[in-house]
Amino acid sequence: MSSVYLVGEISNFTNHYRTGHFYFTIKDDACAIKAVMFRSNAQRLRFLPENGMRVLLRGRVSVFERDGQYQLYVDDMQPDGVGALTVAFEQLKTKLEEQGLFAAERKKPIPPCPARVGVITSPTGAAVRDLFNVLGRRFPLAKIVFHPVQVQGASAAGQIAAAIDLFNQHQAADVLIIGRGGGSMEDLWAFNEEIVALAISRSTIPIISAVGHETDFTISDFVADLRAPTPSAAAELAVPEQQEQYAYVSGLKLHAISLIKSTLADEKQKLAVLTASPVLKNPHKLIENEAQTLDSLWLRLNAAQNQLMQSWQRRLAEACAKLDALSPYKVLLRGYAAVYDGAHIVDSVRHIDMNKPLRVRFADGSVECQPIKRINEEES
Repeated sequence: MSSVYLVGEISNFTNHYRTGHFYFTIKDDACAIKAVMFRSNAQRLRFLPENGMRVLLRGRVSVFERDGQYQLYVDDMQPDGVGALTVAFEQLKTKLEEQGLFAAERKKPIPPCPARVGVITSPTGAAVRDLFNVLGRRFPLAKIVFHPVQVQGASAAGQIAAAIDLFNQHQAADVLIIGRGGGSMEDLWAFNEEIVALAISRSTIPIISAVGHETDFTISDFVADLRAPTPSAAAELAVPEQQEQYAYVSGLKLHAISLIKSTLADEKQKLAVLTASPVLKNPHKLIENEAQTLDSLWLRLNAAQNQLMQSWQRRLAEACAKLDALSPYKVLLRGYAAVYDGAHIVDSVRHIDMNKPLRVRFADGSVECQPIKRINEEES
């Protein structure tokens, strides 16, 4: 059987990565048959078969001589009920989303006033003309760096990815616009290829994706830093409107002039208040006042010092008078004498050594005496 069509469910799917061949079983509720899809046919598929996927197969049935079993040699495979491109789109979208390529934190901001706008699209068609017209009208100050590529066909995805890498290698733009005009899903498929998605994700230049019409969504739209519904809208998002910028700058200029005038007026008023002050009008007056204050403080300090000295002098005189009154020499002047046994004063007759001489101290001198007899107070 050289041309057979089957509808069934895939099971036991094996992707033989070294050879590129697919091995699986196709089954329904009643029966099952082994199948193989060789690399030459498998590489044309837009999607990756999976276990449990219901597919429509076209191929031929032959005997696998080694096992002696019939098996299906698949030439073509399509998802049953859903287009192959739709399945491939959803598979790649899920894969890249799991890798984090759609995450908001990866998105780079679009520069507000780019000096260079890179454009990657087909050199023919309405999209490139619309882009150039809008960019030139809105912001002619920006330089347009154009890299023509194919946007449809087998080589389109590789050219788009290479152009993105080239822009980044030379840092040839401040923002990149990639896209094309509308078309069918097959026409837009280059922007659903993984190679383009990865090139967008590694770009250090912010990228605006503008593929097809407003209702068209591609993988590039999800990975890019900003999605535009159309190429014309991408041009409007990439650059500001020149007249609006002039108006904004003019507004800033007027605001700056008003602010400067207001500040100058305030400073002039402060200067007028300062120049009207007595200190600035007659600075010597301030010095004279301070000198007078200093003289007054000096007089008060001297008066306080003199008063303090007099107080201490009085206290010193009183202390000296008390000390003088208690002086033993004053007692000697009144006719009394002090008796010493060597260096020690004798305060009792009981402490006198009758065999040692004594020294008797008077107010005007001393005499040495030899004790003869001890006479107690009750005997005198």
